Amino acid sequence: MITINDLDVIKKKVSEKVNQGKDRKTTRIVVGMGTCGIAAGAEAVYEALLDEINKLGLGNISVVKTGCIGVCKLEPIVEIIRPGEEKVTYVKMSPFKARRVVASHVLVGTVMKDYTIHVVNGKILNDYTLDTD
Repeated sequence: MITINDLDVIKKKVSEKVNQGKDRKTTRIVVGMGTCGIAAGAEAVYEALLDEINKLGLGNISVVKTGCIGVCKLEPIVEIIRPGEEKVTYVKMSPFKARRVVASHVLVGTVMKDYTIHVVNGKILNDYTLDTD
């Protein structure tokens, strides 16, 4: 029978895995896999991330799938959460971009700003055009 202590241990382990704060102990990569993400090519992006991480021999990195992140027109979306840093959201990803993000951001800590989402005055600014919906 599972005890309250057992449940507390499970809760702690799961909380550490999904923690998106700066106090994370490991790097977590989240790929949006809602219907919109899958239709936009998120599965190929996910596979490219895993492949590049394995090629570079990077350990202690979790790559996970999640449901809809909420900005369908910017799919595929990838979020990178590194220990001690703010979450970075990459948009309109492709397998090529995913490999570059692993080599630049995950491996050496350099954010690839051209692939990230930008919000100015509450409006999404991406590809250097202002969305006025």
